[in-house]
Amino acid sequence: MANVLILCDHRPKRSPSQRYRFEQYLPFLEENGFNFTFSYLLNEKDDVLFYSKGNFLSKVFVLIKSVFIRLIDSFQFKKYDIIFIQREASFLGTSYFEKRAYKSGAYVIFDFDDSIWLADTSPGNKKWEWIKKPEKFYKNVSYAHCVIAGNAYLADKARAINKNTIVIPTTINSDWHTPKKEHRDKKLITIGWSGSISTIKHFELLVPVLLIIQEKYKNKIKLKVIGNKFYSHPQLHVEAVEWNENTEVNELNSLDIGLMPLPNDEWANGKCGLKGLSYMACGVPTVMSAVGVNKDIIKNGVNGFLATTDEEWVKILSELIENPELRAEVGSKGRETVVKDYCVKAYKNKYLEVFKNAKSSR
Repeated sequence: MANVLILCDHRPKRSPSQRYRFEQYLPFLEENGFNFTFSYLLNEKDDVLFYSKGNFLSKVFVLIKSVFIRLIDSFQFKKYDIIFIQREASFLGTSYFEKRAYKSGAYVIFDFDDSIWLADTSPGNKKWEWIKKPEKFYKNVSYAHCVIAGNAYLADKARAINKNTIVIPTTINSDWHTPKKEHRDKKLITIGWSGSISTIKHFELLVPVLLIIQEKYKNKIKLKVIGNKFYSHPQLHVEAVEWNENTEVNELNSLDIGLMPLPNDEWANGKCGLKGLSYMACGVPTVMSAVGVNKDIIKNGVNGFLATTDEEWVKILSELIENPELRAEVGSKGRETVVKDYCVKAYKNKYLEVFKNAKSSR
């Protein structure tokens, strides 16, 4: 039995990045001789404080507490065969704990799924951006024996520093994310977006498009945001629901059309397409911005749609609203794509190979 310490920001099942990058593989890895211990920086109470606006003193306390958590961890590093670091070991702009892990004698695996060498701070913590120093990414990658990147674009960035870099896409559990059409509104066509409050700015890129669609189809459509139940927009009529692990699949299945708009910038080019893949797994026809890995996932007009301009978005959404057969056909092909190329079953053995190589190197 090999002992693995996981260093991450969030408690299990809280963060999409953690859930889809590695947590869903843990039962399979445990069956194959690996024992996992979580060390996360934010408990449920601290999580609420940390991502809210204001609460200066509380956030200072949370940051200090997070440093002590990692200091305690660092004295235990030598007890582990493998240390798995997801995105970063610390909120602060230092690679101190990554370096300690690397020099401890444990095999260090560093996993990431975004352009984390760039600043992209949550709305409630913009004033704290100076603390993070995202350029620490380059040192973090150098303090790893193996790097797992979510797509080829990210892997190229890491491989320039660490040759032992591999690609494992962000994947979906296709046995859990399944089509359940009974959850769809029989009277209205629901166009939806799923995501956190920190990425709602991406949804709002489509405000000009959705205003046109809202006016054009009036009582025929419904706009839905899955993430923060308090979200609203002054010009759009949006139904907002809280994301919840237990209801996520049903909420995704309530959509007739899924949206994944992104800006065409360096940060977006590092995205791994998770939002779109989660729609597709549920058989929901998906429209994505023609950015980054989206262009690899989508064969335009077959298993989904790619859009660049507002005019293209309006045209594609109009076609999908007016053609239920098109929605059904594209949704079905999208599901097939996920099952074939982007599901846990397709990559679990590659993940196991990484951990077996780590174990054998000890």
